[in-house]
Amino acid sequence: MDTEPDVIVVGAGLAGLVATHELVKAGRGVLVLDQENRNNLGGQAFWSLGGIFLVDSPEQRRTGIKDSYELARQDWLGSAGFDRDEEDKWARQWAEAYVRFAATEKRAYLHDLGLRFTPVVGWAERGGGRADGHGNSVPRFHLTWGTGPEVVRIFRDPVLDGERRGLVRFAFRHQVDELIVEKDAVTGVRGTVLEPTDLPRGKASSRTPVGTFEFRAKAVVVTTGGIGHNFDLIRQNWPADRLGPAPETMIAGVPAHVDGRMIAITEQAGGAIVNRDRMWHYPEGLHNWDPIWPDHAIRIIPGPSSLWFDATGKRLPPPNFPGFDTNAALKAILSTGYDYSWFVLTQSIIEREFALSGSEQNPDVTGKDVKLMLRSRIAKGAPGPVEAFKEHGEDFVVADTLDELVAGMNKLARGGAQVEPAEIERQIVARDRELGNAFSKDLQLMAIANARRAVADKLARVAKPHRILDPAHGPLIAVRLNILTRKTLGGVQTNLDSQVMRPDGTPFPGLYAAGEVAGFGGGGVHGYNALEGTFLGGCIFSGRAAGIALGRELR
Repeated sequence: MDTEPDVIVVGAGLAGLVATHELVKAGRGVLVLDQENRNNLGGQAFWSLGGIFLVDSPEQRRTGIKDSYELARQDWLGSAGFDRDEEDKWARQWAEAYVRFAATEKRAYLHDLGLRFTPVVGWAERGGGRADGHGNSVPRFHLTWGTGPEVVRIFRDPVLDGERRGLVRFAFRHQVDELIVEKDAVTGVRGTVLEPTDLPRGKASSRTPVGTFEFRAKAVVVTTGGIGHNFDLIRQNWPADRLGPAPETMIAGVPAHVDGRMIAITEQAGGAIVNRDRMWHYPEGLHNWDPIWPDHAIRIIPGPSSLWFDATGKRLPPPNFPGFDTNAALKAILSTGYDYSWFVLTQSIIEREFALSGSEQNPDVTGKDVKLMLRSRIAKGAPGPVEAFKEHGEDFVVADTLDELVAGMNKLARGGAQVEPAEIERQIVARDRELGNAFSKDLQLMAIANARRAVADKLARVAKPHRILDPAHGPLIAVRLNILTRKTLGGVQTNLDSQVMRPDGTPFPGLYAAGEVAGFGGGGVHGYNALEGTFLGGCIFSGRAAGIALGRELR
Protein backbone atom coordinates (compact mmCIF):
# COMPACT_ATOMS: atom_id res chain seq x y z
CA MET A 1 0.00 0.00 0.00
CA ASP A 2 1.77 3.11 -1.25
CA THR A 3 -0.66 5.63 0.24
CA GLU A 4 -2.26 6.25 3.63
CA PRO A 5 -4.93 3.58 4.26
CA ASP A 6 -8.57 4.51 4.49
CA VAL A 7 -8.98 2.42 7.65
CA ILE A 8 -6.71 0.92 10.29
CA VAL A 9 -8.04 -2.32 11.82
CA VAL A 10 -6.41 -3.13 15.15
CA GLY A 11 -6.60 -6.90 15.64
CA ALA A 12 -6.46 -9.70 13.08
CA GLY A 13 -9.00 -11.96 14.79
CA LEU A 14 -12.40 -12.90 13.39
CA ALA A 15 -14.09 -9.52 13.88
CA GLY A 16 -11.10 -7.79 12.30
CA LEU A 17 -11.15 -10.12 9.31
CA VAL A 18 -14.90 -9.62 8.83
CA ALA A 19 -14.58 -5.83 8.97
CA THR A 20 -11.65 -5.95 6.54
CA HIS A 21 -13.57 -8.26 4.20
CA GLU A 22 -16.45 -5.79 4.01
CA LEU A 23 -14.05 -2.88 3.47
CA VAL A 24 -12.30 -4.74 0.64
CA LYS A 25 -15.70 -5.39 -0.97
CA ALA A 26 -16.24 -1.61 -0.87
CA GLY A 27 -12.82 -0.99 -2.44
CA ARG A 28 -11.26 0.62 0.63
CA GLY A 29 -7.60 0.39 1.60
CA VAL A 30 -7.00 -1.29 4.96
CA LEU A 31 -3.98 -1.61 7.25
CA VAL A 32 -4.40 -4.50 9.71
CA LEU A 33 -2.23 -4.43 12.85
CA ASP A 34 -1.74 -7.29 15.28
CA GLN A 35 0.65 -7.90 18.17
CA GLU A 36 1.06 -11.57 17.19
CA ASN A 37 2.62 -13.06 14.04
CA ARG A 38 0.91 -14.15 10.83
CA ASN A 39 0.54 -17.70 12.15
CA ASN A 40 -2.18 -16.35 14.49
CA LEU A 41 -4.37 -14.87 11.76
CA GLY A 42 -7.97 -15.40 12.83
CA GLY A 43 -7.12 -15.19 16.52
CA GLN A 44 -9.10 -17.02 19.13
CA ALA A 45 -11.86 -18.02 16.70
CA PHE A 46 -9.50 -20.57 15.12
CA TRP A 47 -9.54 -22.60 18.35
CA SER A 48 -13.32 -22.58 18.70
CA LEU A 49 -15.73 -25.43 18.13
CA GLY A 50 -17.39 -23.30 15.46
CA GLY A 51 -20.87 -23.15 16.96
CA ILE A 52 -23.24 -20.71 15.25
CA PHE A 53 -26.59 -19.51 16.67
CA LEU A 54 -29.29 -19.66 13.97
CA VAL A 55 -33.05 -19.35 14.23
CA ASP A 56 -35.59 -21.34 12.15
CA SER A 57 -32.87 -22.86 9.99
CA PRO A 58 -33.27 -25.71 7.47
CA GLU A 59 -31.16 -27.86 9.84
CA GLN A 60 -33.66 -27.25 12.62
CA ARG A 61 -36.70 -27.86 10.45
CA ARG A 62 -35.32 -31.15 9.11
CA THR A 63 -35.21 -32.58 12.64
CA GLY A 64 -38.65 -31.31 13.62
CA ILE A 65 -37.51 -28.26 15.62
CA LYS A 66 -40.03 -25.41 15.41
CA ASP A 67 -38.23 -22.14 16.05
CA SER A 68 -39.12 -18.51 15.36
CA TYR A 69 -37.81 -14.98 15.76
CA GLU A 70 -40.40 -14.38 18.49
CA LEU A 71 -39.30 -17.42 20.53
CA ALA A 72 -35.60 -16.63 20.08
CA ARG A 73 -36.16 -12.99 21.05
CA GLN A 74 -38.01 -14.12 24.18
CA ASP A 75 -35.12 -16.43 25.07
CA TRP A 76 -32.47 -13.79 24.39
CA LEU A 77 -34.11 -11.03 26.41
CA GLY A 78 -35.02 -13.42 29.22
CA SER A 79 -31.39 -14.51 29.39
CA ALA A 80 -29.86 -11.06 29.00
CA GLY A 81 -31.78 -9.49 31.87
CA PHE A 82 -30.96 -5.95 30.73
CA ASP A 83 -31.39 -3.68 33.76
CA ARG A 84 -29.11 -0.67 33.22
CA ASP A 85 -30.70 2.23 31.35
CA GLU A 86 -27.56 3.93 30.06
CA GLU A 87 -25.08 1.05 29.91
CA ASP A 88 -27.63 -1.21 28.18
CA LYS A 89 -29.03 1.50 25.88
CA TRP A 90 -27.22 0.23 22.79
CA ALA A 91 -26.90 -3.38 23.96
CA ARG A 92 -30.68 -3.81 23.85
CA GLN A 93 -30.80 -2.48 20.29
CA TRP A 94 -27.94 -4.79 19.29
CA ALA A 95 -29.79 -7.74 20.81
CA GLU A 96 -32.94 -7.02 18.81
CA ALA A 97 -30.91 -6.56 15.63
CA TYR A 98 -28.76 -9.65 16.17
CA VAL A 99 -31.65 -12.03 16.81
CA ARG A 100 -33.36 -10.65 13.70
CA PHE A 101 -30.12 -11.25 11.73
CA ALA A 102 -29.90 -14.83 13.07
CA ALA A 103 -33.49 -15.47 11.98
CA THR A 104 -33.15 -13.98 8.50
CA GLU A 105 -30.02 -13.26 6.44
CA LYS A 106 -27.25 -14.67 8.66
CA ARG A 107 -27.29 -18.20 7.29
CA ALA A 108 -27.41 -17.04 3.67
CA TYR A 109 -24.56 -14.57 4.30
CA LEU A 110 -22.35 -17.35 5.68
CA HIS A 111 -23.52 -19.94 3.15
CA ASP A 112 -22.61 -17.65 0.25
CA LEU A 113 -19.07 -17.45 1.67
CA GLY A 114 -18.86 -21.25 1.70
CA LEU A 115 -19.78 -22.16 5.30
CA ARG A 116 -21.66 -25.42 5.86
CA PHE A 117 -23.11 -27.07 8.97
CA THR A 118 -23.42 -30.60 10.28
CA PRO A 119 -27.01 -31.91 10.28
CA VAL A 120 -27.24 -32.29 14.08
CA VAL A 121 -28.30 -29.10 15.91
CA GLY A 122 -27.11 -28.97 19.52
CA TRP A 123 -29.14 -27.85 22.52
CA ALA A 124 -26.87 -25.61 24.59
CA GLU A 125 -27.77 -23.60 27.73
CA ARG A 126 -31.06 -25.38 28.29
CA GLY A 127 -31.96 -22.84 30.92
CA GLY A 128 -33.18 -22.20 34.42
CA GLY A 129 -36.67 -23.67 34.21
CA ARG A 130 -38.83 -20.66 33.24
CA ALA A 131 -40.30 -19.99 29.80
CA ASP A 132 -39.48 -16.30 30.06
CA GLY A 133 -36.14 -16.77 31.84
CA HIS A 134 -32.65 -17.85 30.83
CA GLY A 135 -31.99 -20.52 28.26
CA ASN A 136 -32.70 -21.85 24.78
CA SER A 137 -36.22 -23.22 24.42
CA VAL A 138 -35.07 -25.32 21.46
CA PRO A 139 -31.74 -26.52 20.00
CA ARG A 140 -29.99 -23.68 18.11
CA PHE A 141 -26.27 -24.58 18.25
CA HIS A 142 -25.27 -25.21 14.61
CA LEU A 143 -21.89 -26.91 14.40
CA THR A 144 -19.75 -25.71 11.51
CA TRP A 145 -18.42 -28.42 9.21
CA GLY A 146 -14.75 -27.57 9.70
CA THR A 147 -15.18 -25.93 13.16
CA GLY A 148 -13.34 -22.70 13.99
CA PRO A 149 -10.67 -22.92 11.25
CA GLU A 150 -13.42 -23.00 8.64
CA VAL A 151 -15.18 -19.97 10.13
CA VAL A 152 -11.86 -18.13 9.94
CA ARG A 153 -11.12 -19.38 6.41
CA ILE A 154 -14.24 -18.00 4.74
CA PHE A 155 -13.20 -14.46 5.75
CA ARG A 156 -9.43 -14.94 5.66
CA ASP A 157 -9.32 -16.04 2.01
CA PRO A 158 -11.03 -12.94 0.54
CA VAL A 159 -8.93 -10.71 2.82
CA LEU A 160 -5.72 -12.38 1.58
CA ASP A 161 -6.98 -11.86 -1.95
CA GLY A 162 -7.35 -8.18 -1.03
CA GLU A 163 -3.73 -8.26 0.15
CA ARG A 164 -2.62 -9.65 -3.22
CA ARG A 165 -4.55 -6.87 -4.97
CA GLY A 166 -2.95 -4.16 -2.84
CA LEU A 167 -6.05 -3.21 -0.87
CA VAL A 168 -4.87 -4.82 2.39
CA ARG A 169 -1.56 -4.58 4.20
CA PHE A 170 -0.72 -6.48 7.39
CA ALA A 171 1.68 -5.26 10.06
CA PHE A 172 2.23 -8.13 12.48
CA ARG A 173 4.06 -7.81 15.81
CA HIS A 174 2.74 -4.24 16.04
CA GLN A 175 1.28 -3.57 19.49
CA VAL A 176 -0.92 -0.47 19.69
CA ASP A 177 -0.28 1.64 22.81
CA GLU A 178 -2.24 4.79 21.97
CA LEU A 179 -5.08 6.05 19.81
CA ILE A 180 -4.20 9.41 18.24
CA VAL A 181 -6.94 11.98 18.87
CA GLU A 182 -6.85 15.28 17.00
CA LYS A 183 -9.65 17.87 16.88
CA ASP A 184 -11.90 15.52 18.85
CA ALA A 185 -11.53 12.66 16.32
CA VAL A 186 -9.37 9.54 16.14
CA THR A 187 -6.90 9.90 13.28
CA GLY A 188 -4.45 7.06 13.86
CA VAL A 189 -2.47 4.87 16.24
CA ARG A 190 0.94 4.76 17.90
CA GLY A 191 2.66 1.77 19.41
CA THR A 192 5.54 -0.62 19.82
CA VAL A 193 7.09 -2.97 17.30
CA LEU A 194 7.79 -6.29 19.02
CA GLU A 195 10.70 -8.56 18.17
CA PRO A 196 9.97 -10.99 15.33
CA THR A 197 8.90 -14.55 16.10
CA ASP A 198 7.99 -17.63 14.09
CA LEU A 199 6.24 -19.38 16.99
CA PRO A 200 3.30 -21.62 16.06
CA ARG A 201 -0.27 -20.39 16.49
CA GLY A 202 -1.36 -19.97 20.09
CA LYS A 203 2.06 -20.06 21.74
CA ALA A 204 2.79 -17.24 24.19
CA SER A 205 5.14 -14.77 22.47
CA SER A 206 7.77 -12.27 23.59
CA ARG A 207 6.93 -8.66 24.44
CA THR A 208 10.47 -7.43 23.82
CA PRO A 209 10.32 -4.08 21.94
CA VAL A 210 12.51 -3.38 18.92
CA GLY A 211 11.01 -0.10 17.70
CA THR A 212 7.99 2.19 17.55
CA PHE A 213 5.42 3.11 14.91
CA GLU A 214 2.78 5.68 14.04
CA PHE A 215 0.10 5.24 11.37
CA ARG A 216 -2.70 7.55 10.20
CA ALA A 217 -6.04 6.84 8.56
CA LYS A 218 -9.53 8.26 8.16
CA ALA A 219 -10.85 5.79 10.77
CA VAL A 220 -9.68 3.14 13.22
CA VAL A 221 -11.55 -0.10 14.06
CA VAL A 222 -10.60 -1.82 17.33
CA THR A 223 -11.17 -5.61 17.21
CA THR A 224 -8.71 -6.92 19.81
CA GLY A 225 -10.84 -9.25 21.94
CA GLY A 226 -11.53 -9.37 25.66
CA ILE A 227 -9.75 -10.02 28.94
CA GLY A 228 -10.02 -13.83 29.01
CA HIS A 229 -6.35 -14.56 29.82
CA ASN A 230 -5.78 -11.53 32.02
CA PHE A 231 -6.51 -13.07 35.41
CA ASP A 232 -5.73 -9.80 37.22
CA LEU A 233 -8.36 -7.89 35.22
CA ILE A 234 -10.85 -10.72 35.64
CA ARG A 235 -10.44 -10.61 39.42
CA GLN A 236 -10.57 -6.80 39.41
CA ASN A 237 -13.93 -6.83 37.61
CA TRP A 238 -15.33 -10.04 39.12
CA PRO A 239 -19.03 -9.66 40.13
CA ALA A 240 -18.76 -11.05 43.66
CA ASP A 241 -22.25 -9.77 44.51
CA ARG A 242 -23.76 -11.96 41.78
CA LEU A 243 -21.45 -14.97 41.52
CA GLY A 244 -19.65 -15.13 44.85
CA PRO A 245 -15.92 -14.71 45.43
CA ALA A 246 -13.52 -14.89 42.52
CA PRO A 247 -11.95 -18.36 42.23
CA GLU A 248 -8.42 -18.76 43.54
CA THR A 249 -7.64 -21.28 40.80
CA MET A 250 -8.51 -20.34 37.22
CA ILE A 251 -7.42 -21.95 33.96
CA ALA A 252 -7.51 -20.18 30.61
CA GLY A 253 -9.74 -21.14 27.72
CA VAL A 254 -8.05 -18.57 25.49
CA PRO A 255 -4.41 -17.89 24.45
CA ALA A 256 -2.12 -15.57 26.41
CA HIS A 257 -2.46 -12.68 23.94
CA VAL A 258 -6.13 -12.22 24.93
CA ASP A 259 -5.16 -9.54 27.44
CA GLY A 260 -7.78 -6.78 27.13
CA ARG A 261 -5.21 -3.98 26.64
CA MET A 262 -7.21 -2.08 24.06
CA ILE A 263 -10.21 -1.65 26.35
CA ALA A 264 -8.20 0.61 28.65
CA ILE A 265 -6.49 2.33 25.69
CA THR A 266 -9.89 3.10 24.14
CA GLU A 267 -11.13 4.46 27.45
CA GLN A 268 -8.04 6.67 27.81
CA ALA A 269 -8.75 8.12 24.37
CA GLY A 270 -12.31 9.02 25.43
CA GLY A 271 -14.44 6.01 24.56
CA ALA A 272 -17.21 4.76 26.86
CA ILE A 273 -16.63 1.42 28.62
CA VAL A 274 -19.72 -0.26 30.08
CA ASN A 275 -20.75 -3.44 31.89
CA ARG A 276 -17.24 -4.30 33.07
CA ASP A 277 -18.61 -6.84 35.56
CA ARG A 278 -20.35 -8.96 32.96
CA MET A 279 -18.29 -11.93 31.87
CA TRP A 280 -18.79 -15.54 30.84
CA HIS A 281 -16.66 -18.24 32.42
CA TYR A 282 -17.36 -21.97 32.47
CA PRO A 283 -17.43 -24.26 35.53
CA GLU A 284 -16.56 -27.38 33.46
CA GLY A 285 -12.88 -26.70 32.74
CA LEU A 286 -10.16 -29.34 32.39
CA HIS A 287 -6.41 -28.89 32.54
CA ASN A 288 -5.15 -29.71 29.06
CA TRP A 289 -2.77 -32.66 29.27
CA ASP A 290 -1.16 -31.49 25.99
CA PRO A 291 -1.17 -27.67 26.37
CA ILE A 292 -0.49 -25.04 23.72
CA TRP A 293 -0.65 -21.86 25.80
CA PRO A 294 -0.03 -21.26 29.55
CA ASP A 295 -2.79 -22.62 31.85
CA HIS A 296 -4.42 -24.08 28.74
CA ALA A 297 -7.92 -25.26 29.54
CA ILE A 298 -10.47 -27.31 27.65
CA ARG A 299 -14.18 -27.19 28.41
CA ILE A 300 -16.40 -30.22 28.61
CA ILE A 301 -19.55 -29.61 26.59
CA PRO A 302 -21.70 -32.04 28.52
CA GLY A 303 -24.91 -33.88 27.91
CA PRO A 304 -27.42 -33.76 30.79
CA SER A 305 -26.83 -37.09 32.58
CA SER A 306 -23.69 -36.72 34.73
CA LEU A 307 -24.37 -36.15 38.43
CA TRP A 308 -22.93 -32.83 39.56
CA PHE A 309 -21.48 -32.56 43.07
CA ASP A 310 -19.73 -29.72 44.86
CA ALA A 311 -16.22 -30.13 46.30
CA THR A 312 -17.60 -31.71 49.47
CA GLY A 313 -19.78 -34.25 47.68
CA LYS A 314 -23.20 -32.54 47.89
CA ARG A 315 -25.29 -32.73 44.75
CA LEU A 316 -25.83 -29.30 43.20
CA PRO A 317 -29.45 -28.14 43.44
CA PRO A 318 -31.70 -27.64 40.38
CA PRO A 319 -31.41 -26.14 37.79
CA ASN A 320 -27.68 -26.85 38.06
CA PHE A 321 -27.55 -29.78 35.69
CA PRO A 322 -24.83 -30.18 33.07
CA GLY A 323 -25.42 -27.84 30.13
CA PHE A 324 -28.34 -25.91 31.64
CA ASP A 325 -27.38 -22.63 33.33
CA THR A 326 -23.70 -21.68 33.37
CA ASN A 327 -23.88 -18.69 35.71
CA ALA A 328 -26.25 -20.37 38.16
CA ALA A 329 -23.91 -23.37 38.39
CA LEU A 330 -20.89 -21.10 38.82
CA LYS A 331 -22.63 -19.26 41.67
CA ALA A 332 -23.66 -22.51 43.37
CA ILE A 333 -20.09 -23.84 43.23
CA LEU A 334 -18.43 -20.68 44.51
CA SER A 335 -20.97 -20.33 47.34
CA THR A 336 -19.47 -23.46 48.92
CA GLY A 337 -16.16 -21.71 49.57
CA TYR A 338 -14.33 -23.90 47.04
CA ASP A 339 -13.55 -23.19 43.39
CA TYR A 340 -14.11 -26.59 41.83
CA SER A 341 -16.76 -29.31 41.59
CA TRP A 342 -17.21 -32.90 40.36
CA PHE A 343 -19.03 -34.80 37.66
CA VAL A 344 -19.71 -38.43 38.56
CA LEU A 345 -20.74 -40.60 35.63
CA THR A 346 -20.32 -43.93 33.87
CA GLN A 347 -18.49 -45.14 30.78
CA SER A 348 -21.85 -45.29 28.99
CA ILE A 349 -22.41 -41.59 29.69
CA ILE A 350 -18.95 -40.43 28.67
CA GLU A 351 -19.19 -42.34 25.39
CA ARG A 352 -22.42 -40.63 24.37
CA GLU A 353 -22.43 -37.27 26.14
CA PHE A 354 -18.92 -35.85 26.46
CA ALA A 355 -17.74 -33.41 23.81
CA LEU A 356 -14.70 -31.16 24.22
CA SER A 357 -14.54 -27.54 23.17
CA GLY A 358 -11.91 -26.54 20.66
CA SER A 359 -11.17 -27.27 17.04
CA GLU A 360 -8.08 -29.31 17.92
CA GLN A 361 -10.16 -31.63 20.14
CA ASN A 362 -12.53 -32.51 17.29
CA PRO A 363 -10.27 -33.65 14.44
CA ASP A 364 -13.08 -35.41 12.58
CA VAL A 365 -15.31 -32.34 12.22
CA THR A 366 -12.38 -29.91 11.91
CA GLY A 367 -10.84 -32.03 9.15
CA LYS A 368 -14.22 -32.63 7.48
CA ASP A 369 -13.49 -36.35 7.68
CA VAL A 370 -16.78 -38.25 7.39
CA LYS A 371 -15.19 -41.69 7.87
CA LEU A 372 -13.36 -40.58 11.02
CA MET A 373 -16.54 -38.99 12.35
CA LEU A 374 -18.49 -42.20 11.85
CA ARG A 375 -15.78 -44.20 13.62
CA SER A 376 -15.41 -41.79 16.53
CA ARG A 377 -18.99 -40.63 17.10
CA ILE A 378 -21.13 -43.63 16.24
CA ALA A 379 -18.94 -46.64 16.89
CA LYS A 380 -18.67 -48.03 20.41
CA GLY A 381 -16.39 -46.14 22.76
CA ALA A 382 -15.81 -42.47 23.43
CA PRO A 383 -14.22 -40.24 20.76
CA GLY A 384 -10.43 -40.49 20.74
CA PRO A 385 -9.75 -37.03 22.27
CA VAL A 386 -12.16 -37.76 25.13
CA GLU A 387 -10.52 -41.11 25.84
CA ALA A 388 -7.12 -39.38 25.76
CA PHE A 389 -8.25 -36.97 28.47
CA LYS A 390 -9.68 -39.84 30.49
CA GLU A 391 -6.34 -41.62 30.28
CA HIS A 392 -3.90 -38.71 30.62
CA GLY A 393 -5.86 -35.82 32.11
CA GLU A 394 -5.01 -34.83 35.68
CA ASP A 395 -8.69 -34.14 36.50
CA PHE A 396 -9.98 -37.68 35.81
CA VAL A 397 -10.51 -40.56 38.22
CA VAL A 398 -11.59 -43.98 36.89
CA ALA A 399 -12.51 -46.87 39.20
CA ASP A 400 -14.54 -50.05 39.38
CA THR A 401 -16.06 -49.32 42.80
CA LEU A 402 -17.45 -46.22 44.43
CA ASP A 403 -15.04 -46.46 47.38
CA GLU A 404 -12.07 -46.49 44.99
CA LEU A 405 -13.58 -43.59 43.06
CA VAL A 406 -14.04 -41.42 46.16
CA ALA A 407 -10.50 -42.22 47.34
CA GLY A 408 -9.21 -40.94 44.01
CA MET A 409 -11.39 -37.83 44.22
CA ASN A 410 -10.04 -37.00 47.66
CA LYS A 411 -6.47 -37.22 46.38
CA LEU A 412 -7.31 -34.49 43.85
CA ALA A 413 -9.06 -32.27 46.39
CA ARG A 414 -8.06 -28.62 46.85
CA GLY A 415 -8.41 -26.36 49.85
CA GLY A 416 -9.01 -29.16 52.34
CA ALA A 417 -12.31 -30.39 50.88
CA GLN A 418 -13.09 -34.10 51.23
CA VAL A 419 -15.90 -36.26 49.93
CA GLU A 420 -17.54 -38.72 52.35
CA PRO A 421 -18.09 -42.11 50.64
CA ALA A 422 -21.29 -42.97 52.51
CA GLU A 423 -22.90 -39.60 51.75
CA ILE A 424 -22.18 -39.62 48.04
CA GLU A 425 -23.37 -43.23 47.84
CA ARG A 426 -26.63 -42.25 49.56
CA GLN A 427 -27.31 -39.56 46.96
CA ILE A 428 -26.46 -41.76 43.99
CA VAL A 429 -28.59 -44.64 45.26
CA ALA A 430 -31.51 -42.26 45.84
CA ARG A 431 -31.25 -41.09 42.25
CA ASP A 432 -30.88 -44.66 40.93
CA ARG A 433 -34.08 -45.77 42.72
CA GLU A 434 -36.01 -43.22 40.66
CA LEU A 435 -35.33 -45.28 37.51
CA GLY A 436 -37.83 -47.98 38.50
CA ASN A 437 -40.56 -46.18 36.52
CA ALA A 438 -40.87 -44.25 33.29
CA PHE A 439 -41.60 -41.15 35.38
CA SER A 440 -39.80 -39.54 38.31
CA LYS A 441 -39.74 -36.67 40.78
CA ASP A 442 -36.01 -36.16 40.19
CA LEU A 443 -35.82 -33.00 38.08
CA GLN A 444 -32.62 -34.09 36.36
CA LEU A 445 -34.19 -37.34 35.20
CA MET A 446 -37.22 -35.35 34.03
CA ALA A 447 -34.88 -33.08 32.06
CA ILE A 448 -33.13 -36.09 30.51
CA ALA A 449 -36.49 -37.51 29.40
CA ASN A 450 -37.35 -34.15 27.84
CA ALA A 451 -33.98 -34.00 26.07
CA ARG A 452 -34.48 -37.44 24.55
CA ARG A 453 -37.67 -36.21 22.90
CA ALA A 454 -35.43 -34.18 20.56
CA VAL A 455 -34.31 -36.40 17.67
CA ALA A 456 -30.68 -35.25 17.62
CA ASP A 457 -30.27 -35.61 21.38
CA LYS A 458 -31.76 -39.09 21.46
CA LEU A 459 -29.66 -40.36 18.57
CA ALA A 460 -26.31 -38.76 19.29
CA ARG A 461 -26.12 -36.73 22.48
CA VAL A 462 -28.03 -38.15 25.47
CA ALA A 463 -27.35 -41.58 26.95
CA LYS A 464 -30.22 -43.91 27.71
CA PRO A 465 -31.02 -43.47 31.43
CA HIS A 466 -29.44 -46.12 33.62
CA ARG A 467 -28.30 -46.62 37.21
CA ILE A 468 -24.96 -44.98 37.90
CA LEU A 469 -23.95 -47.92 40.11
CA ASP A 470 -24.88 -50.58 37.56
CA PRO A 471 -21.58 -52.42 36.80
CA ALA A 472 -22.80 -53.11 33.26
CA HIS A 473 -22.33 -49.41 32.48
CA GLY A 474 -18.96 -49.06 34.23
CA PRO A 475 -16.33 -48.23 35.04
CA LEU A 476 -17.24 -45.28 37.24
CA ILE A 477 -15.69 -41.93 36.34
CA ALA A 478 -15.22 -38.75 38.36
CA VAL A 479 -14.06 -35.51 36.73
CA ARG A 480 -12.74 -32.56 38.71
CA LEU A 481 -14.19 -29.43 37.13
CA ASN A 482 -12.26 -26.18 37.32
CA ILE A 483 -13.25 -22.60 36.51
CA LEU A 484 -12.28 -21.89 32.91
CA THR A 485 -11.99 -18.24 31.86
CA ARG A 486 -13.42 -17.37 28.47
CA LYS A 487 -15.51 -14.34 27.42
CA THR A 488 -15.89 -10.64 28.20
CA LEU A 489 -19.57 -9.70 27.94
CA GLY A 490 -19.09 -5.95 28.51
CA GLY A 491 -16.66 -3.53 26.91
CA VAL A 492 -16.56 -0.62 24.49
CA GLN A 493 -20.01 0.85 23.92
CA THR A 494 -20.98 1.14 20.24
CA ASN A 495 -23.98 2.17 18.17
CA LEU A 496 -25.50 -0.06 15.50
CA ASP A 497 -22.80 0.99 13.00
CA SER A 498 -20.15 -0.21 15.50
CA GLN A 499 -19.07 3.41 16.05
CA VAL A 500 -17.64 3.94 19.53
CA MET A 501 -19.74 6.08 21.85
CA ARG A 502 -18.37 8.62 24.31
CA PRO A 503 -19.50 8.90 27.96
CA ASP A 504 -21.77 11.83 27.03
CA GLY A 505 -23.70 9.59 24.63
CA THR A 506 -22.35 11.03 21.37
CA PRO A 507 -20.48 9.07 18.66
CA PHE A 508 -16.68 9.29 18.70
CA PRO A 509 -15.62 10.46 15.20
CA GLY A 510 -13.17 8.16 13.50
CA LEU A 511 -13.35 5.33 16.05
CA TYR A 512 -15.14 1.99 15.70
CA ALA A 513 -15.05 -1.27 17.66
CA ALA A 514 -16.27 -4.80 16.95
CA GLY A 515 -16.17 -8.27 18.43
CA GLU A 516 -15.46 -9.14 22.04
CA VAL A 517 -13.75 -5.81 22.81
CA ALA A 518 -17.21 -4.25 22.29
CA GLY A 519 -19.08 -6.92 24.24
CA PHE A 520 -19.88 -8.46 20.81
CA GLY A 521 -21.85 -5.30 20.02
CA GLY A 522 -23.12 -2.30 21.91
CA GLY A 523 -20.94 -2.95 24.94
CA GLY A 524 -22.83 -6.08 25.95
CA VAL A 525 -25.30 -7.65 23.50
CA HIS A 526 -25.62 -10.76 25.71
CA GLY A 527 -26.49 -8.93 28.92
CA TYR A 528 -25.71 -11.25 31.83
CA ASN A 529 -26.01 -14.61 30.03
CA ALA A 530 -25.04 -16.15 26.71
CA LEU A 531 -27.14 -18.62 24.74
CA GLU A 532 -24.02 -20.20 23.16
CA GLY A 533 -23.10 -20.25 19.50
CA THR A 534 -23.39 -16.49 19.85
CA PHE A 535 -19.76 -15.39 20.22
CA LEU A 536 -18.54 -16.11 16.70
CA GLY A 537 -21.82 -14.71 15.43
CA GLY A 538 -21.36 -11.56 17.50
CA CYS A 539 -17.90 -11.05 16.00
CA ILE A 540 -19.30 -11.55 12.52
CA PHE A 541 -22.32 -9.28 13.00
CA SER A 542 -20.45 -6.41 14.65
CA GLY A 543 -17.42 -6.66 12.33
CA ARG A 544 -19.76 -6.67 9.35
CA ALA A 545 -21.57 -3.60 10.69
CA ALA A 546 -18.30 -1.68 11.06
CA GLY A 547 -17.07 -2.64 7.60
CA ILE A 548 -20.36 -1.80 5.87
CA ALA A 549 -20.70 1.54 7.69
CA LEU A 550 -17.15 2.65 6.87
CA GLY A 551 -17.38 1.39 3.30
CA ARG A 552 -20.44 3.59 2.90
CA GLU A 553 -19.13 6.66 4.74
CA LEU A 554 -15.65 6.82 3.17
CA ARG A 555 -16.82 7.14 -0.42
